[in-house]
Amino acid sequence: MAKINFSEVEKCFLQKSGIKETTTKVPYIPVDNFPKLGLFTALRFLEWVSENPEGVISLPTGKTPEYFIRWTQFLLENWENAKGKKIRLENGLNKVEKKPDLSKLHFVQIDEFYPISSKQHNSFYHYVNEYYIKGFGLDPNRALLINSDAIPLADGKHFSEVFPDSIVDLSLRYREAKTKKEQEQQRSIFLIDDWCVSYERRIREKGGIGFFLGGVGPDGHIAFNTKGSDHYSTARLTKTNFETQAQAAGDLGGIEISKNRLVITIGLETITYNKDAVAVIFAAGEAKATVIKNAMESEPTVLYPATVLQKLPNSRFFITKSAGVKLKDSIDEYYKTGEWTHEKTERAILDLCKRIDKYGPKLELEDLKSDPYCRLIPNLSLDTVQEVIESIKQKIFNGLKPETDQVFYHTGPHHDDIQLGIQPHVNSLLEIKSNESYFSVLTSGFTAVTNLFLTETLMNTKKLLDSDEIQMVNFPDFFEVGYKYKWDKDVYHFLIKVASGEPMERVRGLCHRVVRAIVSIWGVKDVDQLRDTINAILANIRESYDGQKNPPKIQKLKGMIREFEEELVWAHSGVQVKNIHHLRLGFYTGDIFTEQPNRDRDVQPILEEFRAIKPSVISLALDPEGSGPDTHYKVLQAIADAVRLWGKEEDLSKLRIWGYRNVWFKFHPADANVIVPVSINSLDVLDKSFTDCYLSQVNASFPSHDHDGKFSDLAQKIWVEQLSAVQYLLGKDYFYANDDARIRASHGLIFFKEMNVEEFLEQARELEKSMEGVV
Repeated sequence: MAKINFSEVEKCFLQKSGIKETTTKVPYIPVDNFPKLGLFTALRFLEWVSENPEGVISLPTGKTPEYFIRWTQFLLENWENAKGKKIRLENGLNKVEKKPDLSKLHFVQIDEFYPISSKQHNSFYHYVNEYYIKGFGLDPNRALLINSDAIPLADGKHFSEVFPDSIVDLSLRYREAKTKKEQEQQRSIFLIDDWCVSYERRIREKGGIGFFLGGVGPDGHIAFNTKGSDHYSTARLTKTNFETQAQAAGDLGGIEISKNRLVITIGLETITYNKDAVAVIFAAGEAKATVIKNAMESEPTVLYPATVLQKLPNSRFFITKSAGVKLKDSIDEYYKTGEWTHEKTERAILDLCKRIDKYGPKLELEDLKSDPYCRLIPNLSLDTVQEVIESIKQKIFNGLKPETDQVFYHTGPHHDDIQLGIQPHVNSLLEIKSNESYFSVLTSGFTAVTNLFLTETLMNTKKLLDSDEIQMVNFPDFFEVGYKYKWDKDVYHFLIKVASGEPMERVRGLCHRVVRAIVSIWGVKDVDQLRDTINAILANIRESYDGQKNPPKIQKLKGMIREFEEELVWAHSGVQVKNIHHLRLGFYTGDIFTEQPNRDRDVQPILEEFRAIKPSVISLALDPEGSGPDTHYKVLQAIADAVRLWGKEEDLSKLRIWGYRNVWFKFHPADANVIVPVSINSLDVLDKSFTDCYLSQVNASFPSHDHDGKFSDLAQKIWVEQLSAVQYLLGKDYFYANDDARIRASHGLIFFKEMNVEEFLEQARELEKSMEGVV
């Protein structure tokens, strides 16, 4: 640590972190949360700019830079006032008295999809111009940008003429062109390659990149240098891998599009060409923990592109603490500092069993004493192992105990979150007559419905109208009031056709709901106007580019399709539409940077639900750090605020909160206090209900980077892996030879955390603190 030349800002944040020594290949500095990460990177950036006012910078696109951008603008706008001075004084930037002038900086765009029009709002070219050139007051004449519209192609044509389907076949680099169109495309590809060489040359003529700030992808990519990239790579046109395509699906309107889109990216050698460069990788959230570990602890390898930064003495990783939880340094700190807890004991022994591939009952004292963490357990003996075994068994008993006379209020940030988190447990609770269950999805979820799916659905609706197979529109009062009623009938009709195996009738059931939604949203008055409205929607979609933000009414229609899907899932277990609520909180807009929850707009509707339903148990997606899908932590904020307000009106001493996780975040068995056995039958119900009901999601247009397929497949995989983790401790015979049939039937496990209100709000307070002072 002493040999590393940290800046004043870095020294300040390093001191705040409490870290004395690190063992990683590249230095890192952790902060508490996502917003603070943005503040740190903004301060370090402005510190560098003050020393290099005409330097070359390269800054990232996407959602990760949100707080970096906000804090940079805030600091520049408040440089001279008391608030700005206080922030600079507290964070190591007090020696920089003169406000940095960004207008003389040279900007280098990191990457871009190809082909994509620079006019599209989902192009990185637009992002760079909007948030950096305009937002930071940079000089556009000093910027090197990747404008797909301006890259020369054969015969001076535009990419829409050369590649009309937006598919660029890179095999033309190596094979003979067979048609005139292929010859044109081949010449164009080589012209793009020439342009990339020129782009690289222009960067090097500027001396290379002086300050690089980038995120790290799910496969460890930097820029679009995916796993396997040459560490001496330069700017180029290239393909992407599945992980990158999954990440880009949200930008481009679905993986069907992103998997066929190439990218232009600077290379790893481009980033490291200037040996004095400050290269910062920032990452937030436990979802990035494995990637961060691989990038920071591995020797240089093409498997982990970020290991290239070991070339640069001034490279750094700025990370949130949860992004670093798998680093050896973090694990050492966890076990070797602070009070020793039962959770530490559980974690150490569970991880030991897996690491040495030995069941808990077969552990020997020498196994424990030879482990660097287990040997730290106070009063260590084989009795300690038995205590942990009994503790985990108790968690399973907690998951099996009967729940009667309860009012459950299950919440999900998105549609399918509840199902993918705790559906088997919810279904068992629904079988108990004395329980009441309500479901509330807090955001519209329209971004998960592709234009392609909506187009197919509307075309089917038109066909059914033309063949008079949507008969409800013939009822005299349908367009006045009739459309408001019998929404349960749509659900029942759909599921009856699921049961009878009639796929086209299921399509008709969806189209029935779409008709009701269109009449409701557009105020349609007759069948002719209904057809005209459908045609207008289709025309709007045809004129839109892939990934373009839809108009509000089409957003609402897409959201109502998702809502219908959610109703179908729980109707499998007999839940009526009236018990499934759609709050459509206002912060969810589909924009790249969304607002924070607002008390009047976003918290009040949840509070009103609490007042009306009076739940005894509230379930919610628990993402307390403020990273990953930002809808998760914003919904958590809103629910926590509503619980606080409700606590001023009611005695909540008996209210229980169930924090679940699903495909985005996972509990370690030591973190959960309830473990629910999942049978093969429950796994089948998960898959069938997801496949039958989430029609817009079956093709997995927006998949997880962890799995190329449906989210239900991924949830099943996670539950099975969680069973495996617990089997290492308890042994397989605990399950297959158990006296309890429910445990014998276990082929997966669900983990969640039950909290009282005080415990929940304590966790939520940490999130609240992380958002304090955010500009």
